[in-house]
Amino acid sequence: MSALNESQARDEICRVGRSLFERGYVHATAGNISVRLDDGFLITPTDACLGFLDPARLAKLDLQGQQVSGDKASKTMALHREIYAAACEHDAHTRCVIHTHSTHCVALSLNATAAELLPPITPYFVMKVGHVPLVHYHRPGSPHAAKEVAQLIRSHAAQGTPIRAVMLPRLGPNVWHDSLAAAMATLEELEETARLMLLQPHTPALNATALDELRQTFGARW
Repeated sequence: MSALNESQARDEICRVGRSLFERGYVHATAGNISVRLDDGFLITPTDACLGFLDPARLAKLDLQGQQVSGDKASKTMALHREIYAAACEHDAHTRCVIHTHSTHCVALSLNATAAELLPPITPYFVMKVGHVPLVHYHRPGSPHAAKEVAQLIRSHAAQGTPIRAVMLPRLGPNVWHDSLAAAMATLEELEETARLMLLQPHTPALNATALDELRQTFGARW
C-alpha cells in the first residue's frame, strides 16, 4: 500500500468497499475502511455504505487525527489510529484497517466464552489469519475498546505471536495488513473459518505437531 499515492488509495478503498458489500461481508452502513498515508489517514465517512463510496468524499485526517477534508470521518477512527500505532511497532508496513460486521464472525461472538474467537481448525486460518482475540463488549466508537485493542496487539507481539485481527463481540472483526488486498484476503479467510466452525462446531483443533510444522514451514504466527 505504501506505493500508492493518495488518489490511488482513495480508489482502492472504494473498490474494496464495493467488493465487500456486493459479497455480503457488510450491509447497509455497517463497517469502515482506512488507509495510513505519509501525511495522515483516509477513512470512510460515518454512516456511509461501503458499496457506494465516492473517492472525493472520503474523510482525510492529519497525523494528529484532526479532519482536514471530506465528509465526517467514521466514529471508529480512534480505534483505527490505536491499531496503527500499536501494530506499526512490530509491523512497520501496516497501512490499512478493515472493519466489517461479517455474519458468521458475529454469530460466533454472541455466545463466546473463550479468549479467542476461533481455535486453529484449518491450516490456512493459522497461516493467513492467526490468533483473533476477543475484546470485551463496548459500544461502537468507544475509546475503551481502542485502548484494549492496542493492549492486545502489544501483548501478543511481546509473546512472539503478532496478530492481524481482533474481534469486537456483537459488532465484527477488525483486520489490518500492509495492503487493502491483503487485509481483505485475511478477512475472507477469517469469515470462512467462522462459517466452518458454525457448520461443524465440534471440530478439534490442529495438534501441537501440526501447528509447529506450519510455523516452521510457512512462518505462521501461532
